[in-house]
Amino acid sequence: MKGKWAQGIVPRNFTWVIKDRLAVSERPGGYGDSHRRVRRQEEIIWIRQQGFTSIVSLLASPHNLHAYGELQVPYQHLPFGLHDEPRSVLSTLYPDMRRQLADGAKLLVHQDEVGDRLHGTIAGYLVFSNLVPESTRAIAMSEQLLSRQLGPSGRELVALARVLADEAAA
Repeated sequence: MKGKWAQGIVPRNFTWVIKDRLAVSERPGGYGDSHRRVRRQEEIIWIRQQGFTSIVSLLASPHNLHAYGELQVPYQHLPFGLHDEPRSVLSTLYPDMRRQLADGAKLLVHQDEVGDRLHGTIAGYLVFSNLVPESTRAIAMSEQLLSRQLGPSGRELVALARVLADEAAA
């Protein structure tokens, strides 16, 4: 591949949460009826070209994992669907993300879409990691970064992150 196509294309709704360290996007290639295999490949190429250490997939299903492997992009899969217990998932995810980022990793976290589940998870990480210890500030900051309001289910995840952070500090 040569030229601009060798660089791939930016995943939809890609946003840096921590510049050059932690980002979010929707599922590479899209989701549902809008999913396109060629787009997925181009977006994964872009992710690889940007030097991401790992993709953190929070999809409930293993969709896309084979494509990450085929294109030699390291990934982690921690299912966080609507029926998964938030405390169980976040108590694993947050310490792991904190460790990886402290070690210099560059992470891209995604779900099918950048909705309340992913938005709340990321705002919660800001609280858990003590980057933005106040929940209301973390919510406001994430709303500004992601250009969307955080709904009640996402706010519950941020509140849970505060509890998990307090438990980890005790």
